[in-house]
Amino acid sequence: MTSINTNTSAQAALQTLRNVNQNLGSTQSHVSSGYRVEKASDNAAYWSIATTMRSDNKALSAVSDALGMGAAKVDTAYTAMDSAIDVVGDIKAKLVAATENGVDKAKVQEEIGQLQQQLLSVAQSASFNGENWVAGASGTKSVVSSFVRDGSNAVSVTTTDYVLDSGSAGNVLFGMSGGSVETSTGILGTSNGATGSIYSMDITNFTAGQIQSALTNVESALKSMTSAGAALGSLSKRIDNQDTFVSALSDSIDSGIGRLVDANMEEESSKLSALQTQQQLAIQSLSIANSSSQNILSLFR
Repeated sequence: MTSINTNTSAQAALQTLRNVNQNLGSTQSHVSSGYRVEKASDNAAYWSIATTMRSDNKALSAVSDALGMGAAKVDTAYTAMDSAIDVVGDIKAKLVAATENGVDKAKVQEEIGQLQQQLLSVAQSASFNGENWVAGASGTKSVVSSFVRDGSNAVSVTTTDYVLDSGSAGNVLFGMSGGSVETSTGILGTSNGATGSIYSMDITNFTAGQIQSALTNVESALKSMTSAGAALGSLSKRIDNQDTFVSALSDSIDSGIGRLVDANMEEESSKLSALQTQQQLAIQSLSIANSSSQNILSLFR
């Protein structure tokens, strides 16, 4: 039966066209954005996971920046410690020269005095962004090393610590007091017996025995400085390794997010071509269905 009031064929064709247009719009959105899950309505679970992981990746990016800052501080401290070791080595050589009979100790002291001032200059200059790891009071320096999300979704930031020790056998050249270098503490500033500290000793009137004691003190200082340099080197290597890991982890998270929400462009391209063809066919079907009502006029001629 053909009715002029109700055209079921046209209704069916129109519904098909609506569905095709809806799917076509969705596919075009995927193609233009590159995402198959762009908003929560596309897939609430995947969208939620991707949003959370993108947030974590931003935190990891901040960790990478913090690691770069920490590496700069450690490298600055290591450079200063290495330079100070060379200077103390020169002082050691001057003391050995002063043990020879007939050597003018006053002249030797003039050279040692310049080296002592160089040590102070090295310690004062070894500051990065207001932090000095070779001249400071006993305490703990920290470097942000990682952002962690555990199994219960609790988040935390972990740090790598470096403990400063301003004793004579510690790991800083001088101590720090009120923001200024304290020349009476630290490896070079702490007095050790009658010869005084490495920084303050004056060999002008030293006896052979005192020079020998000074040599012993210098050797002890070199041992402590070498140990501190090794610790800074190890910390620098650990920071480099962690930075490499954070970078690789960030890439892995990006890849994982992509697997969840990125559109498969080959698949979307095929769907787009198919849907465009379906759209044309649906329009043709609707046109045919609509023309059937007009054919009724011929029955009344």
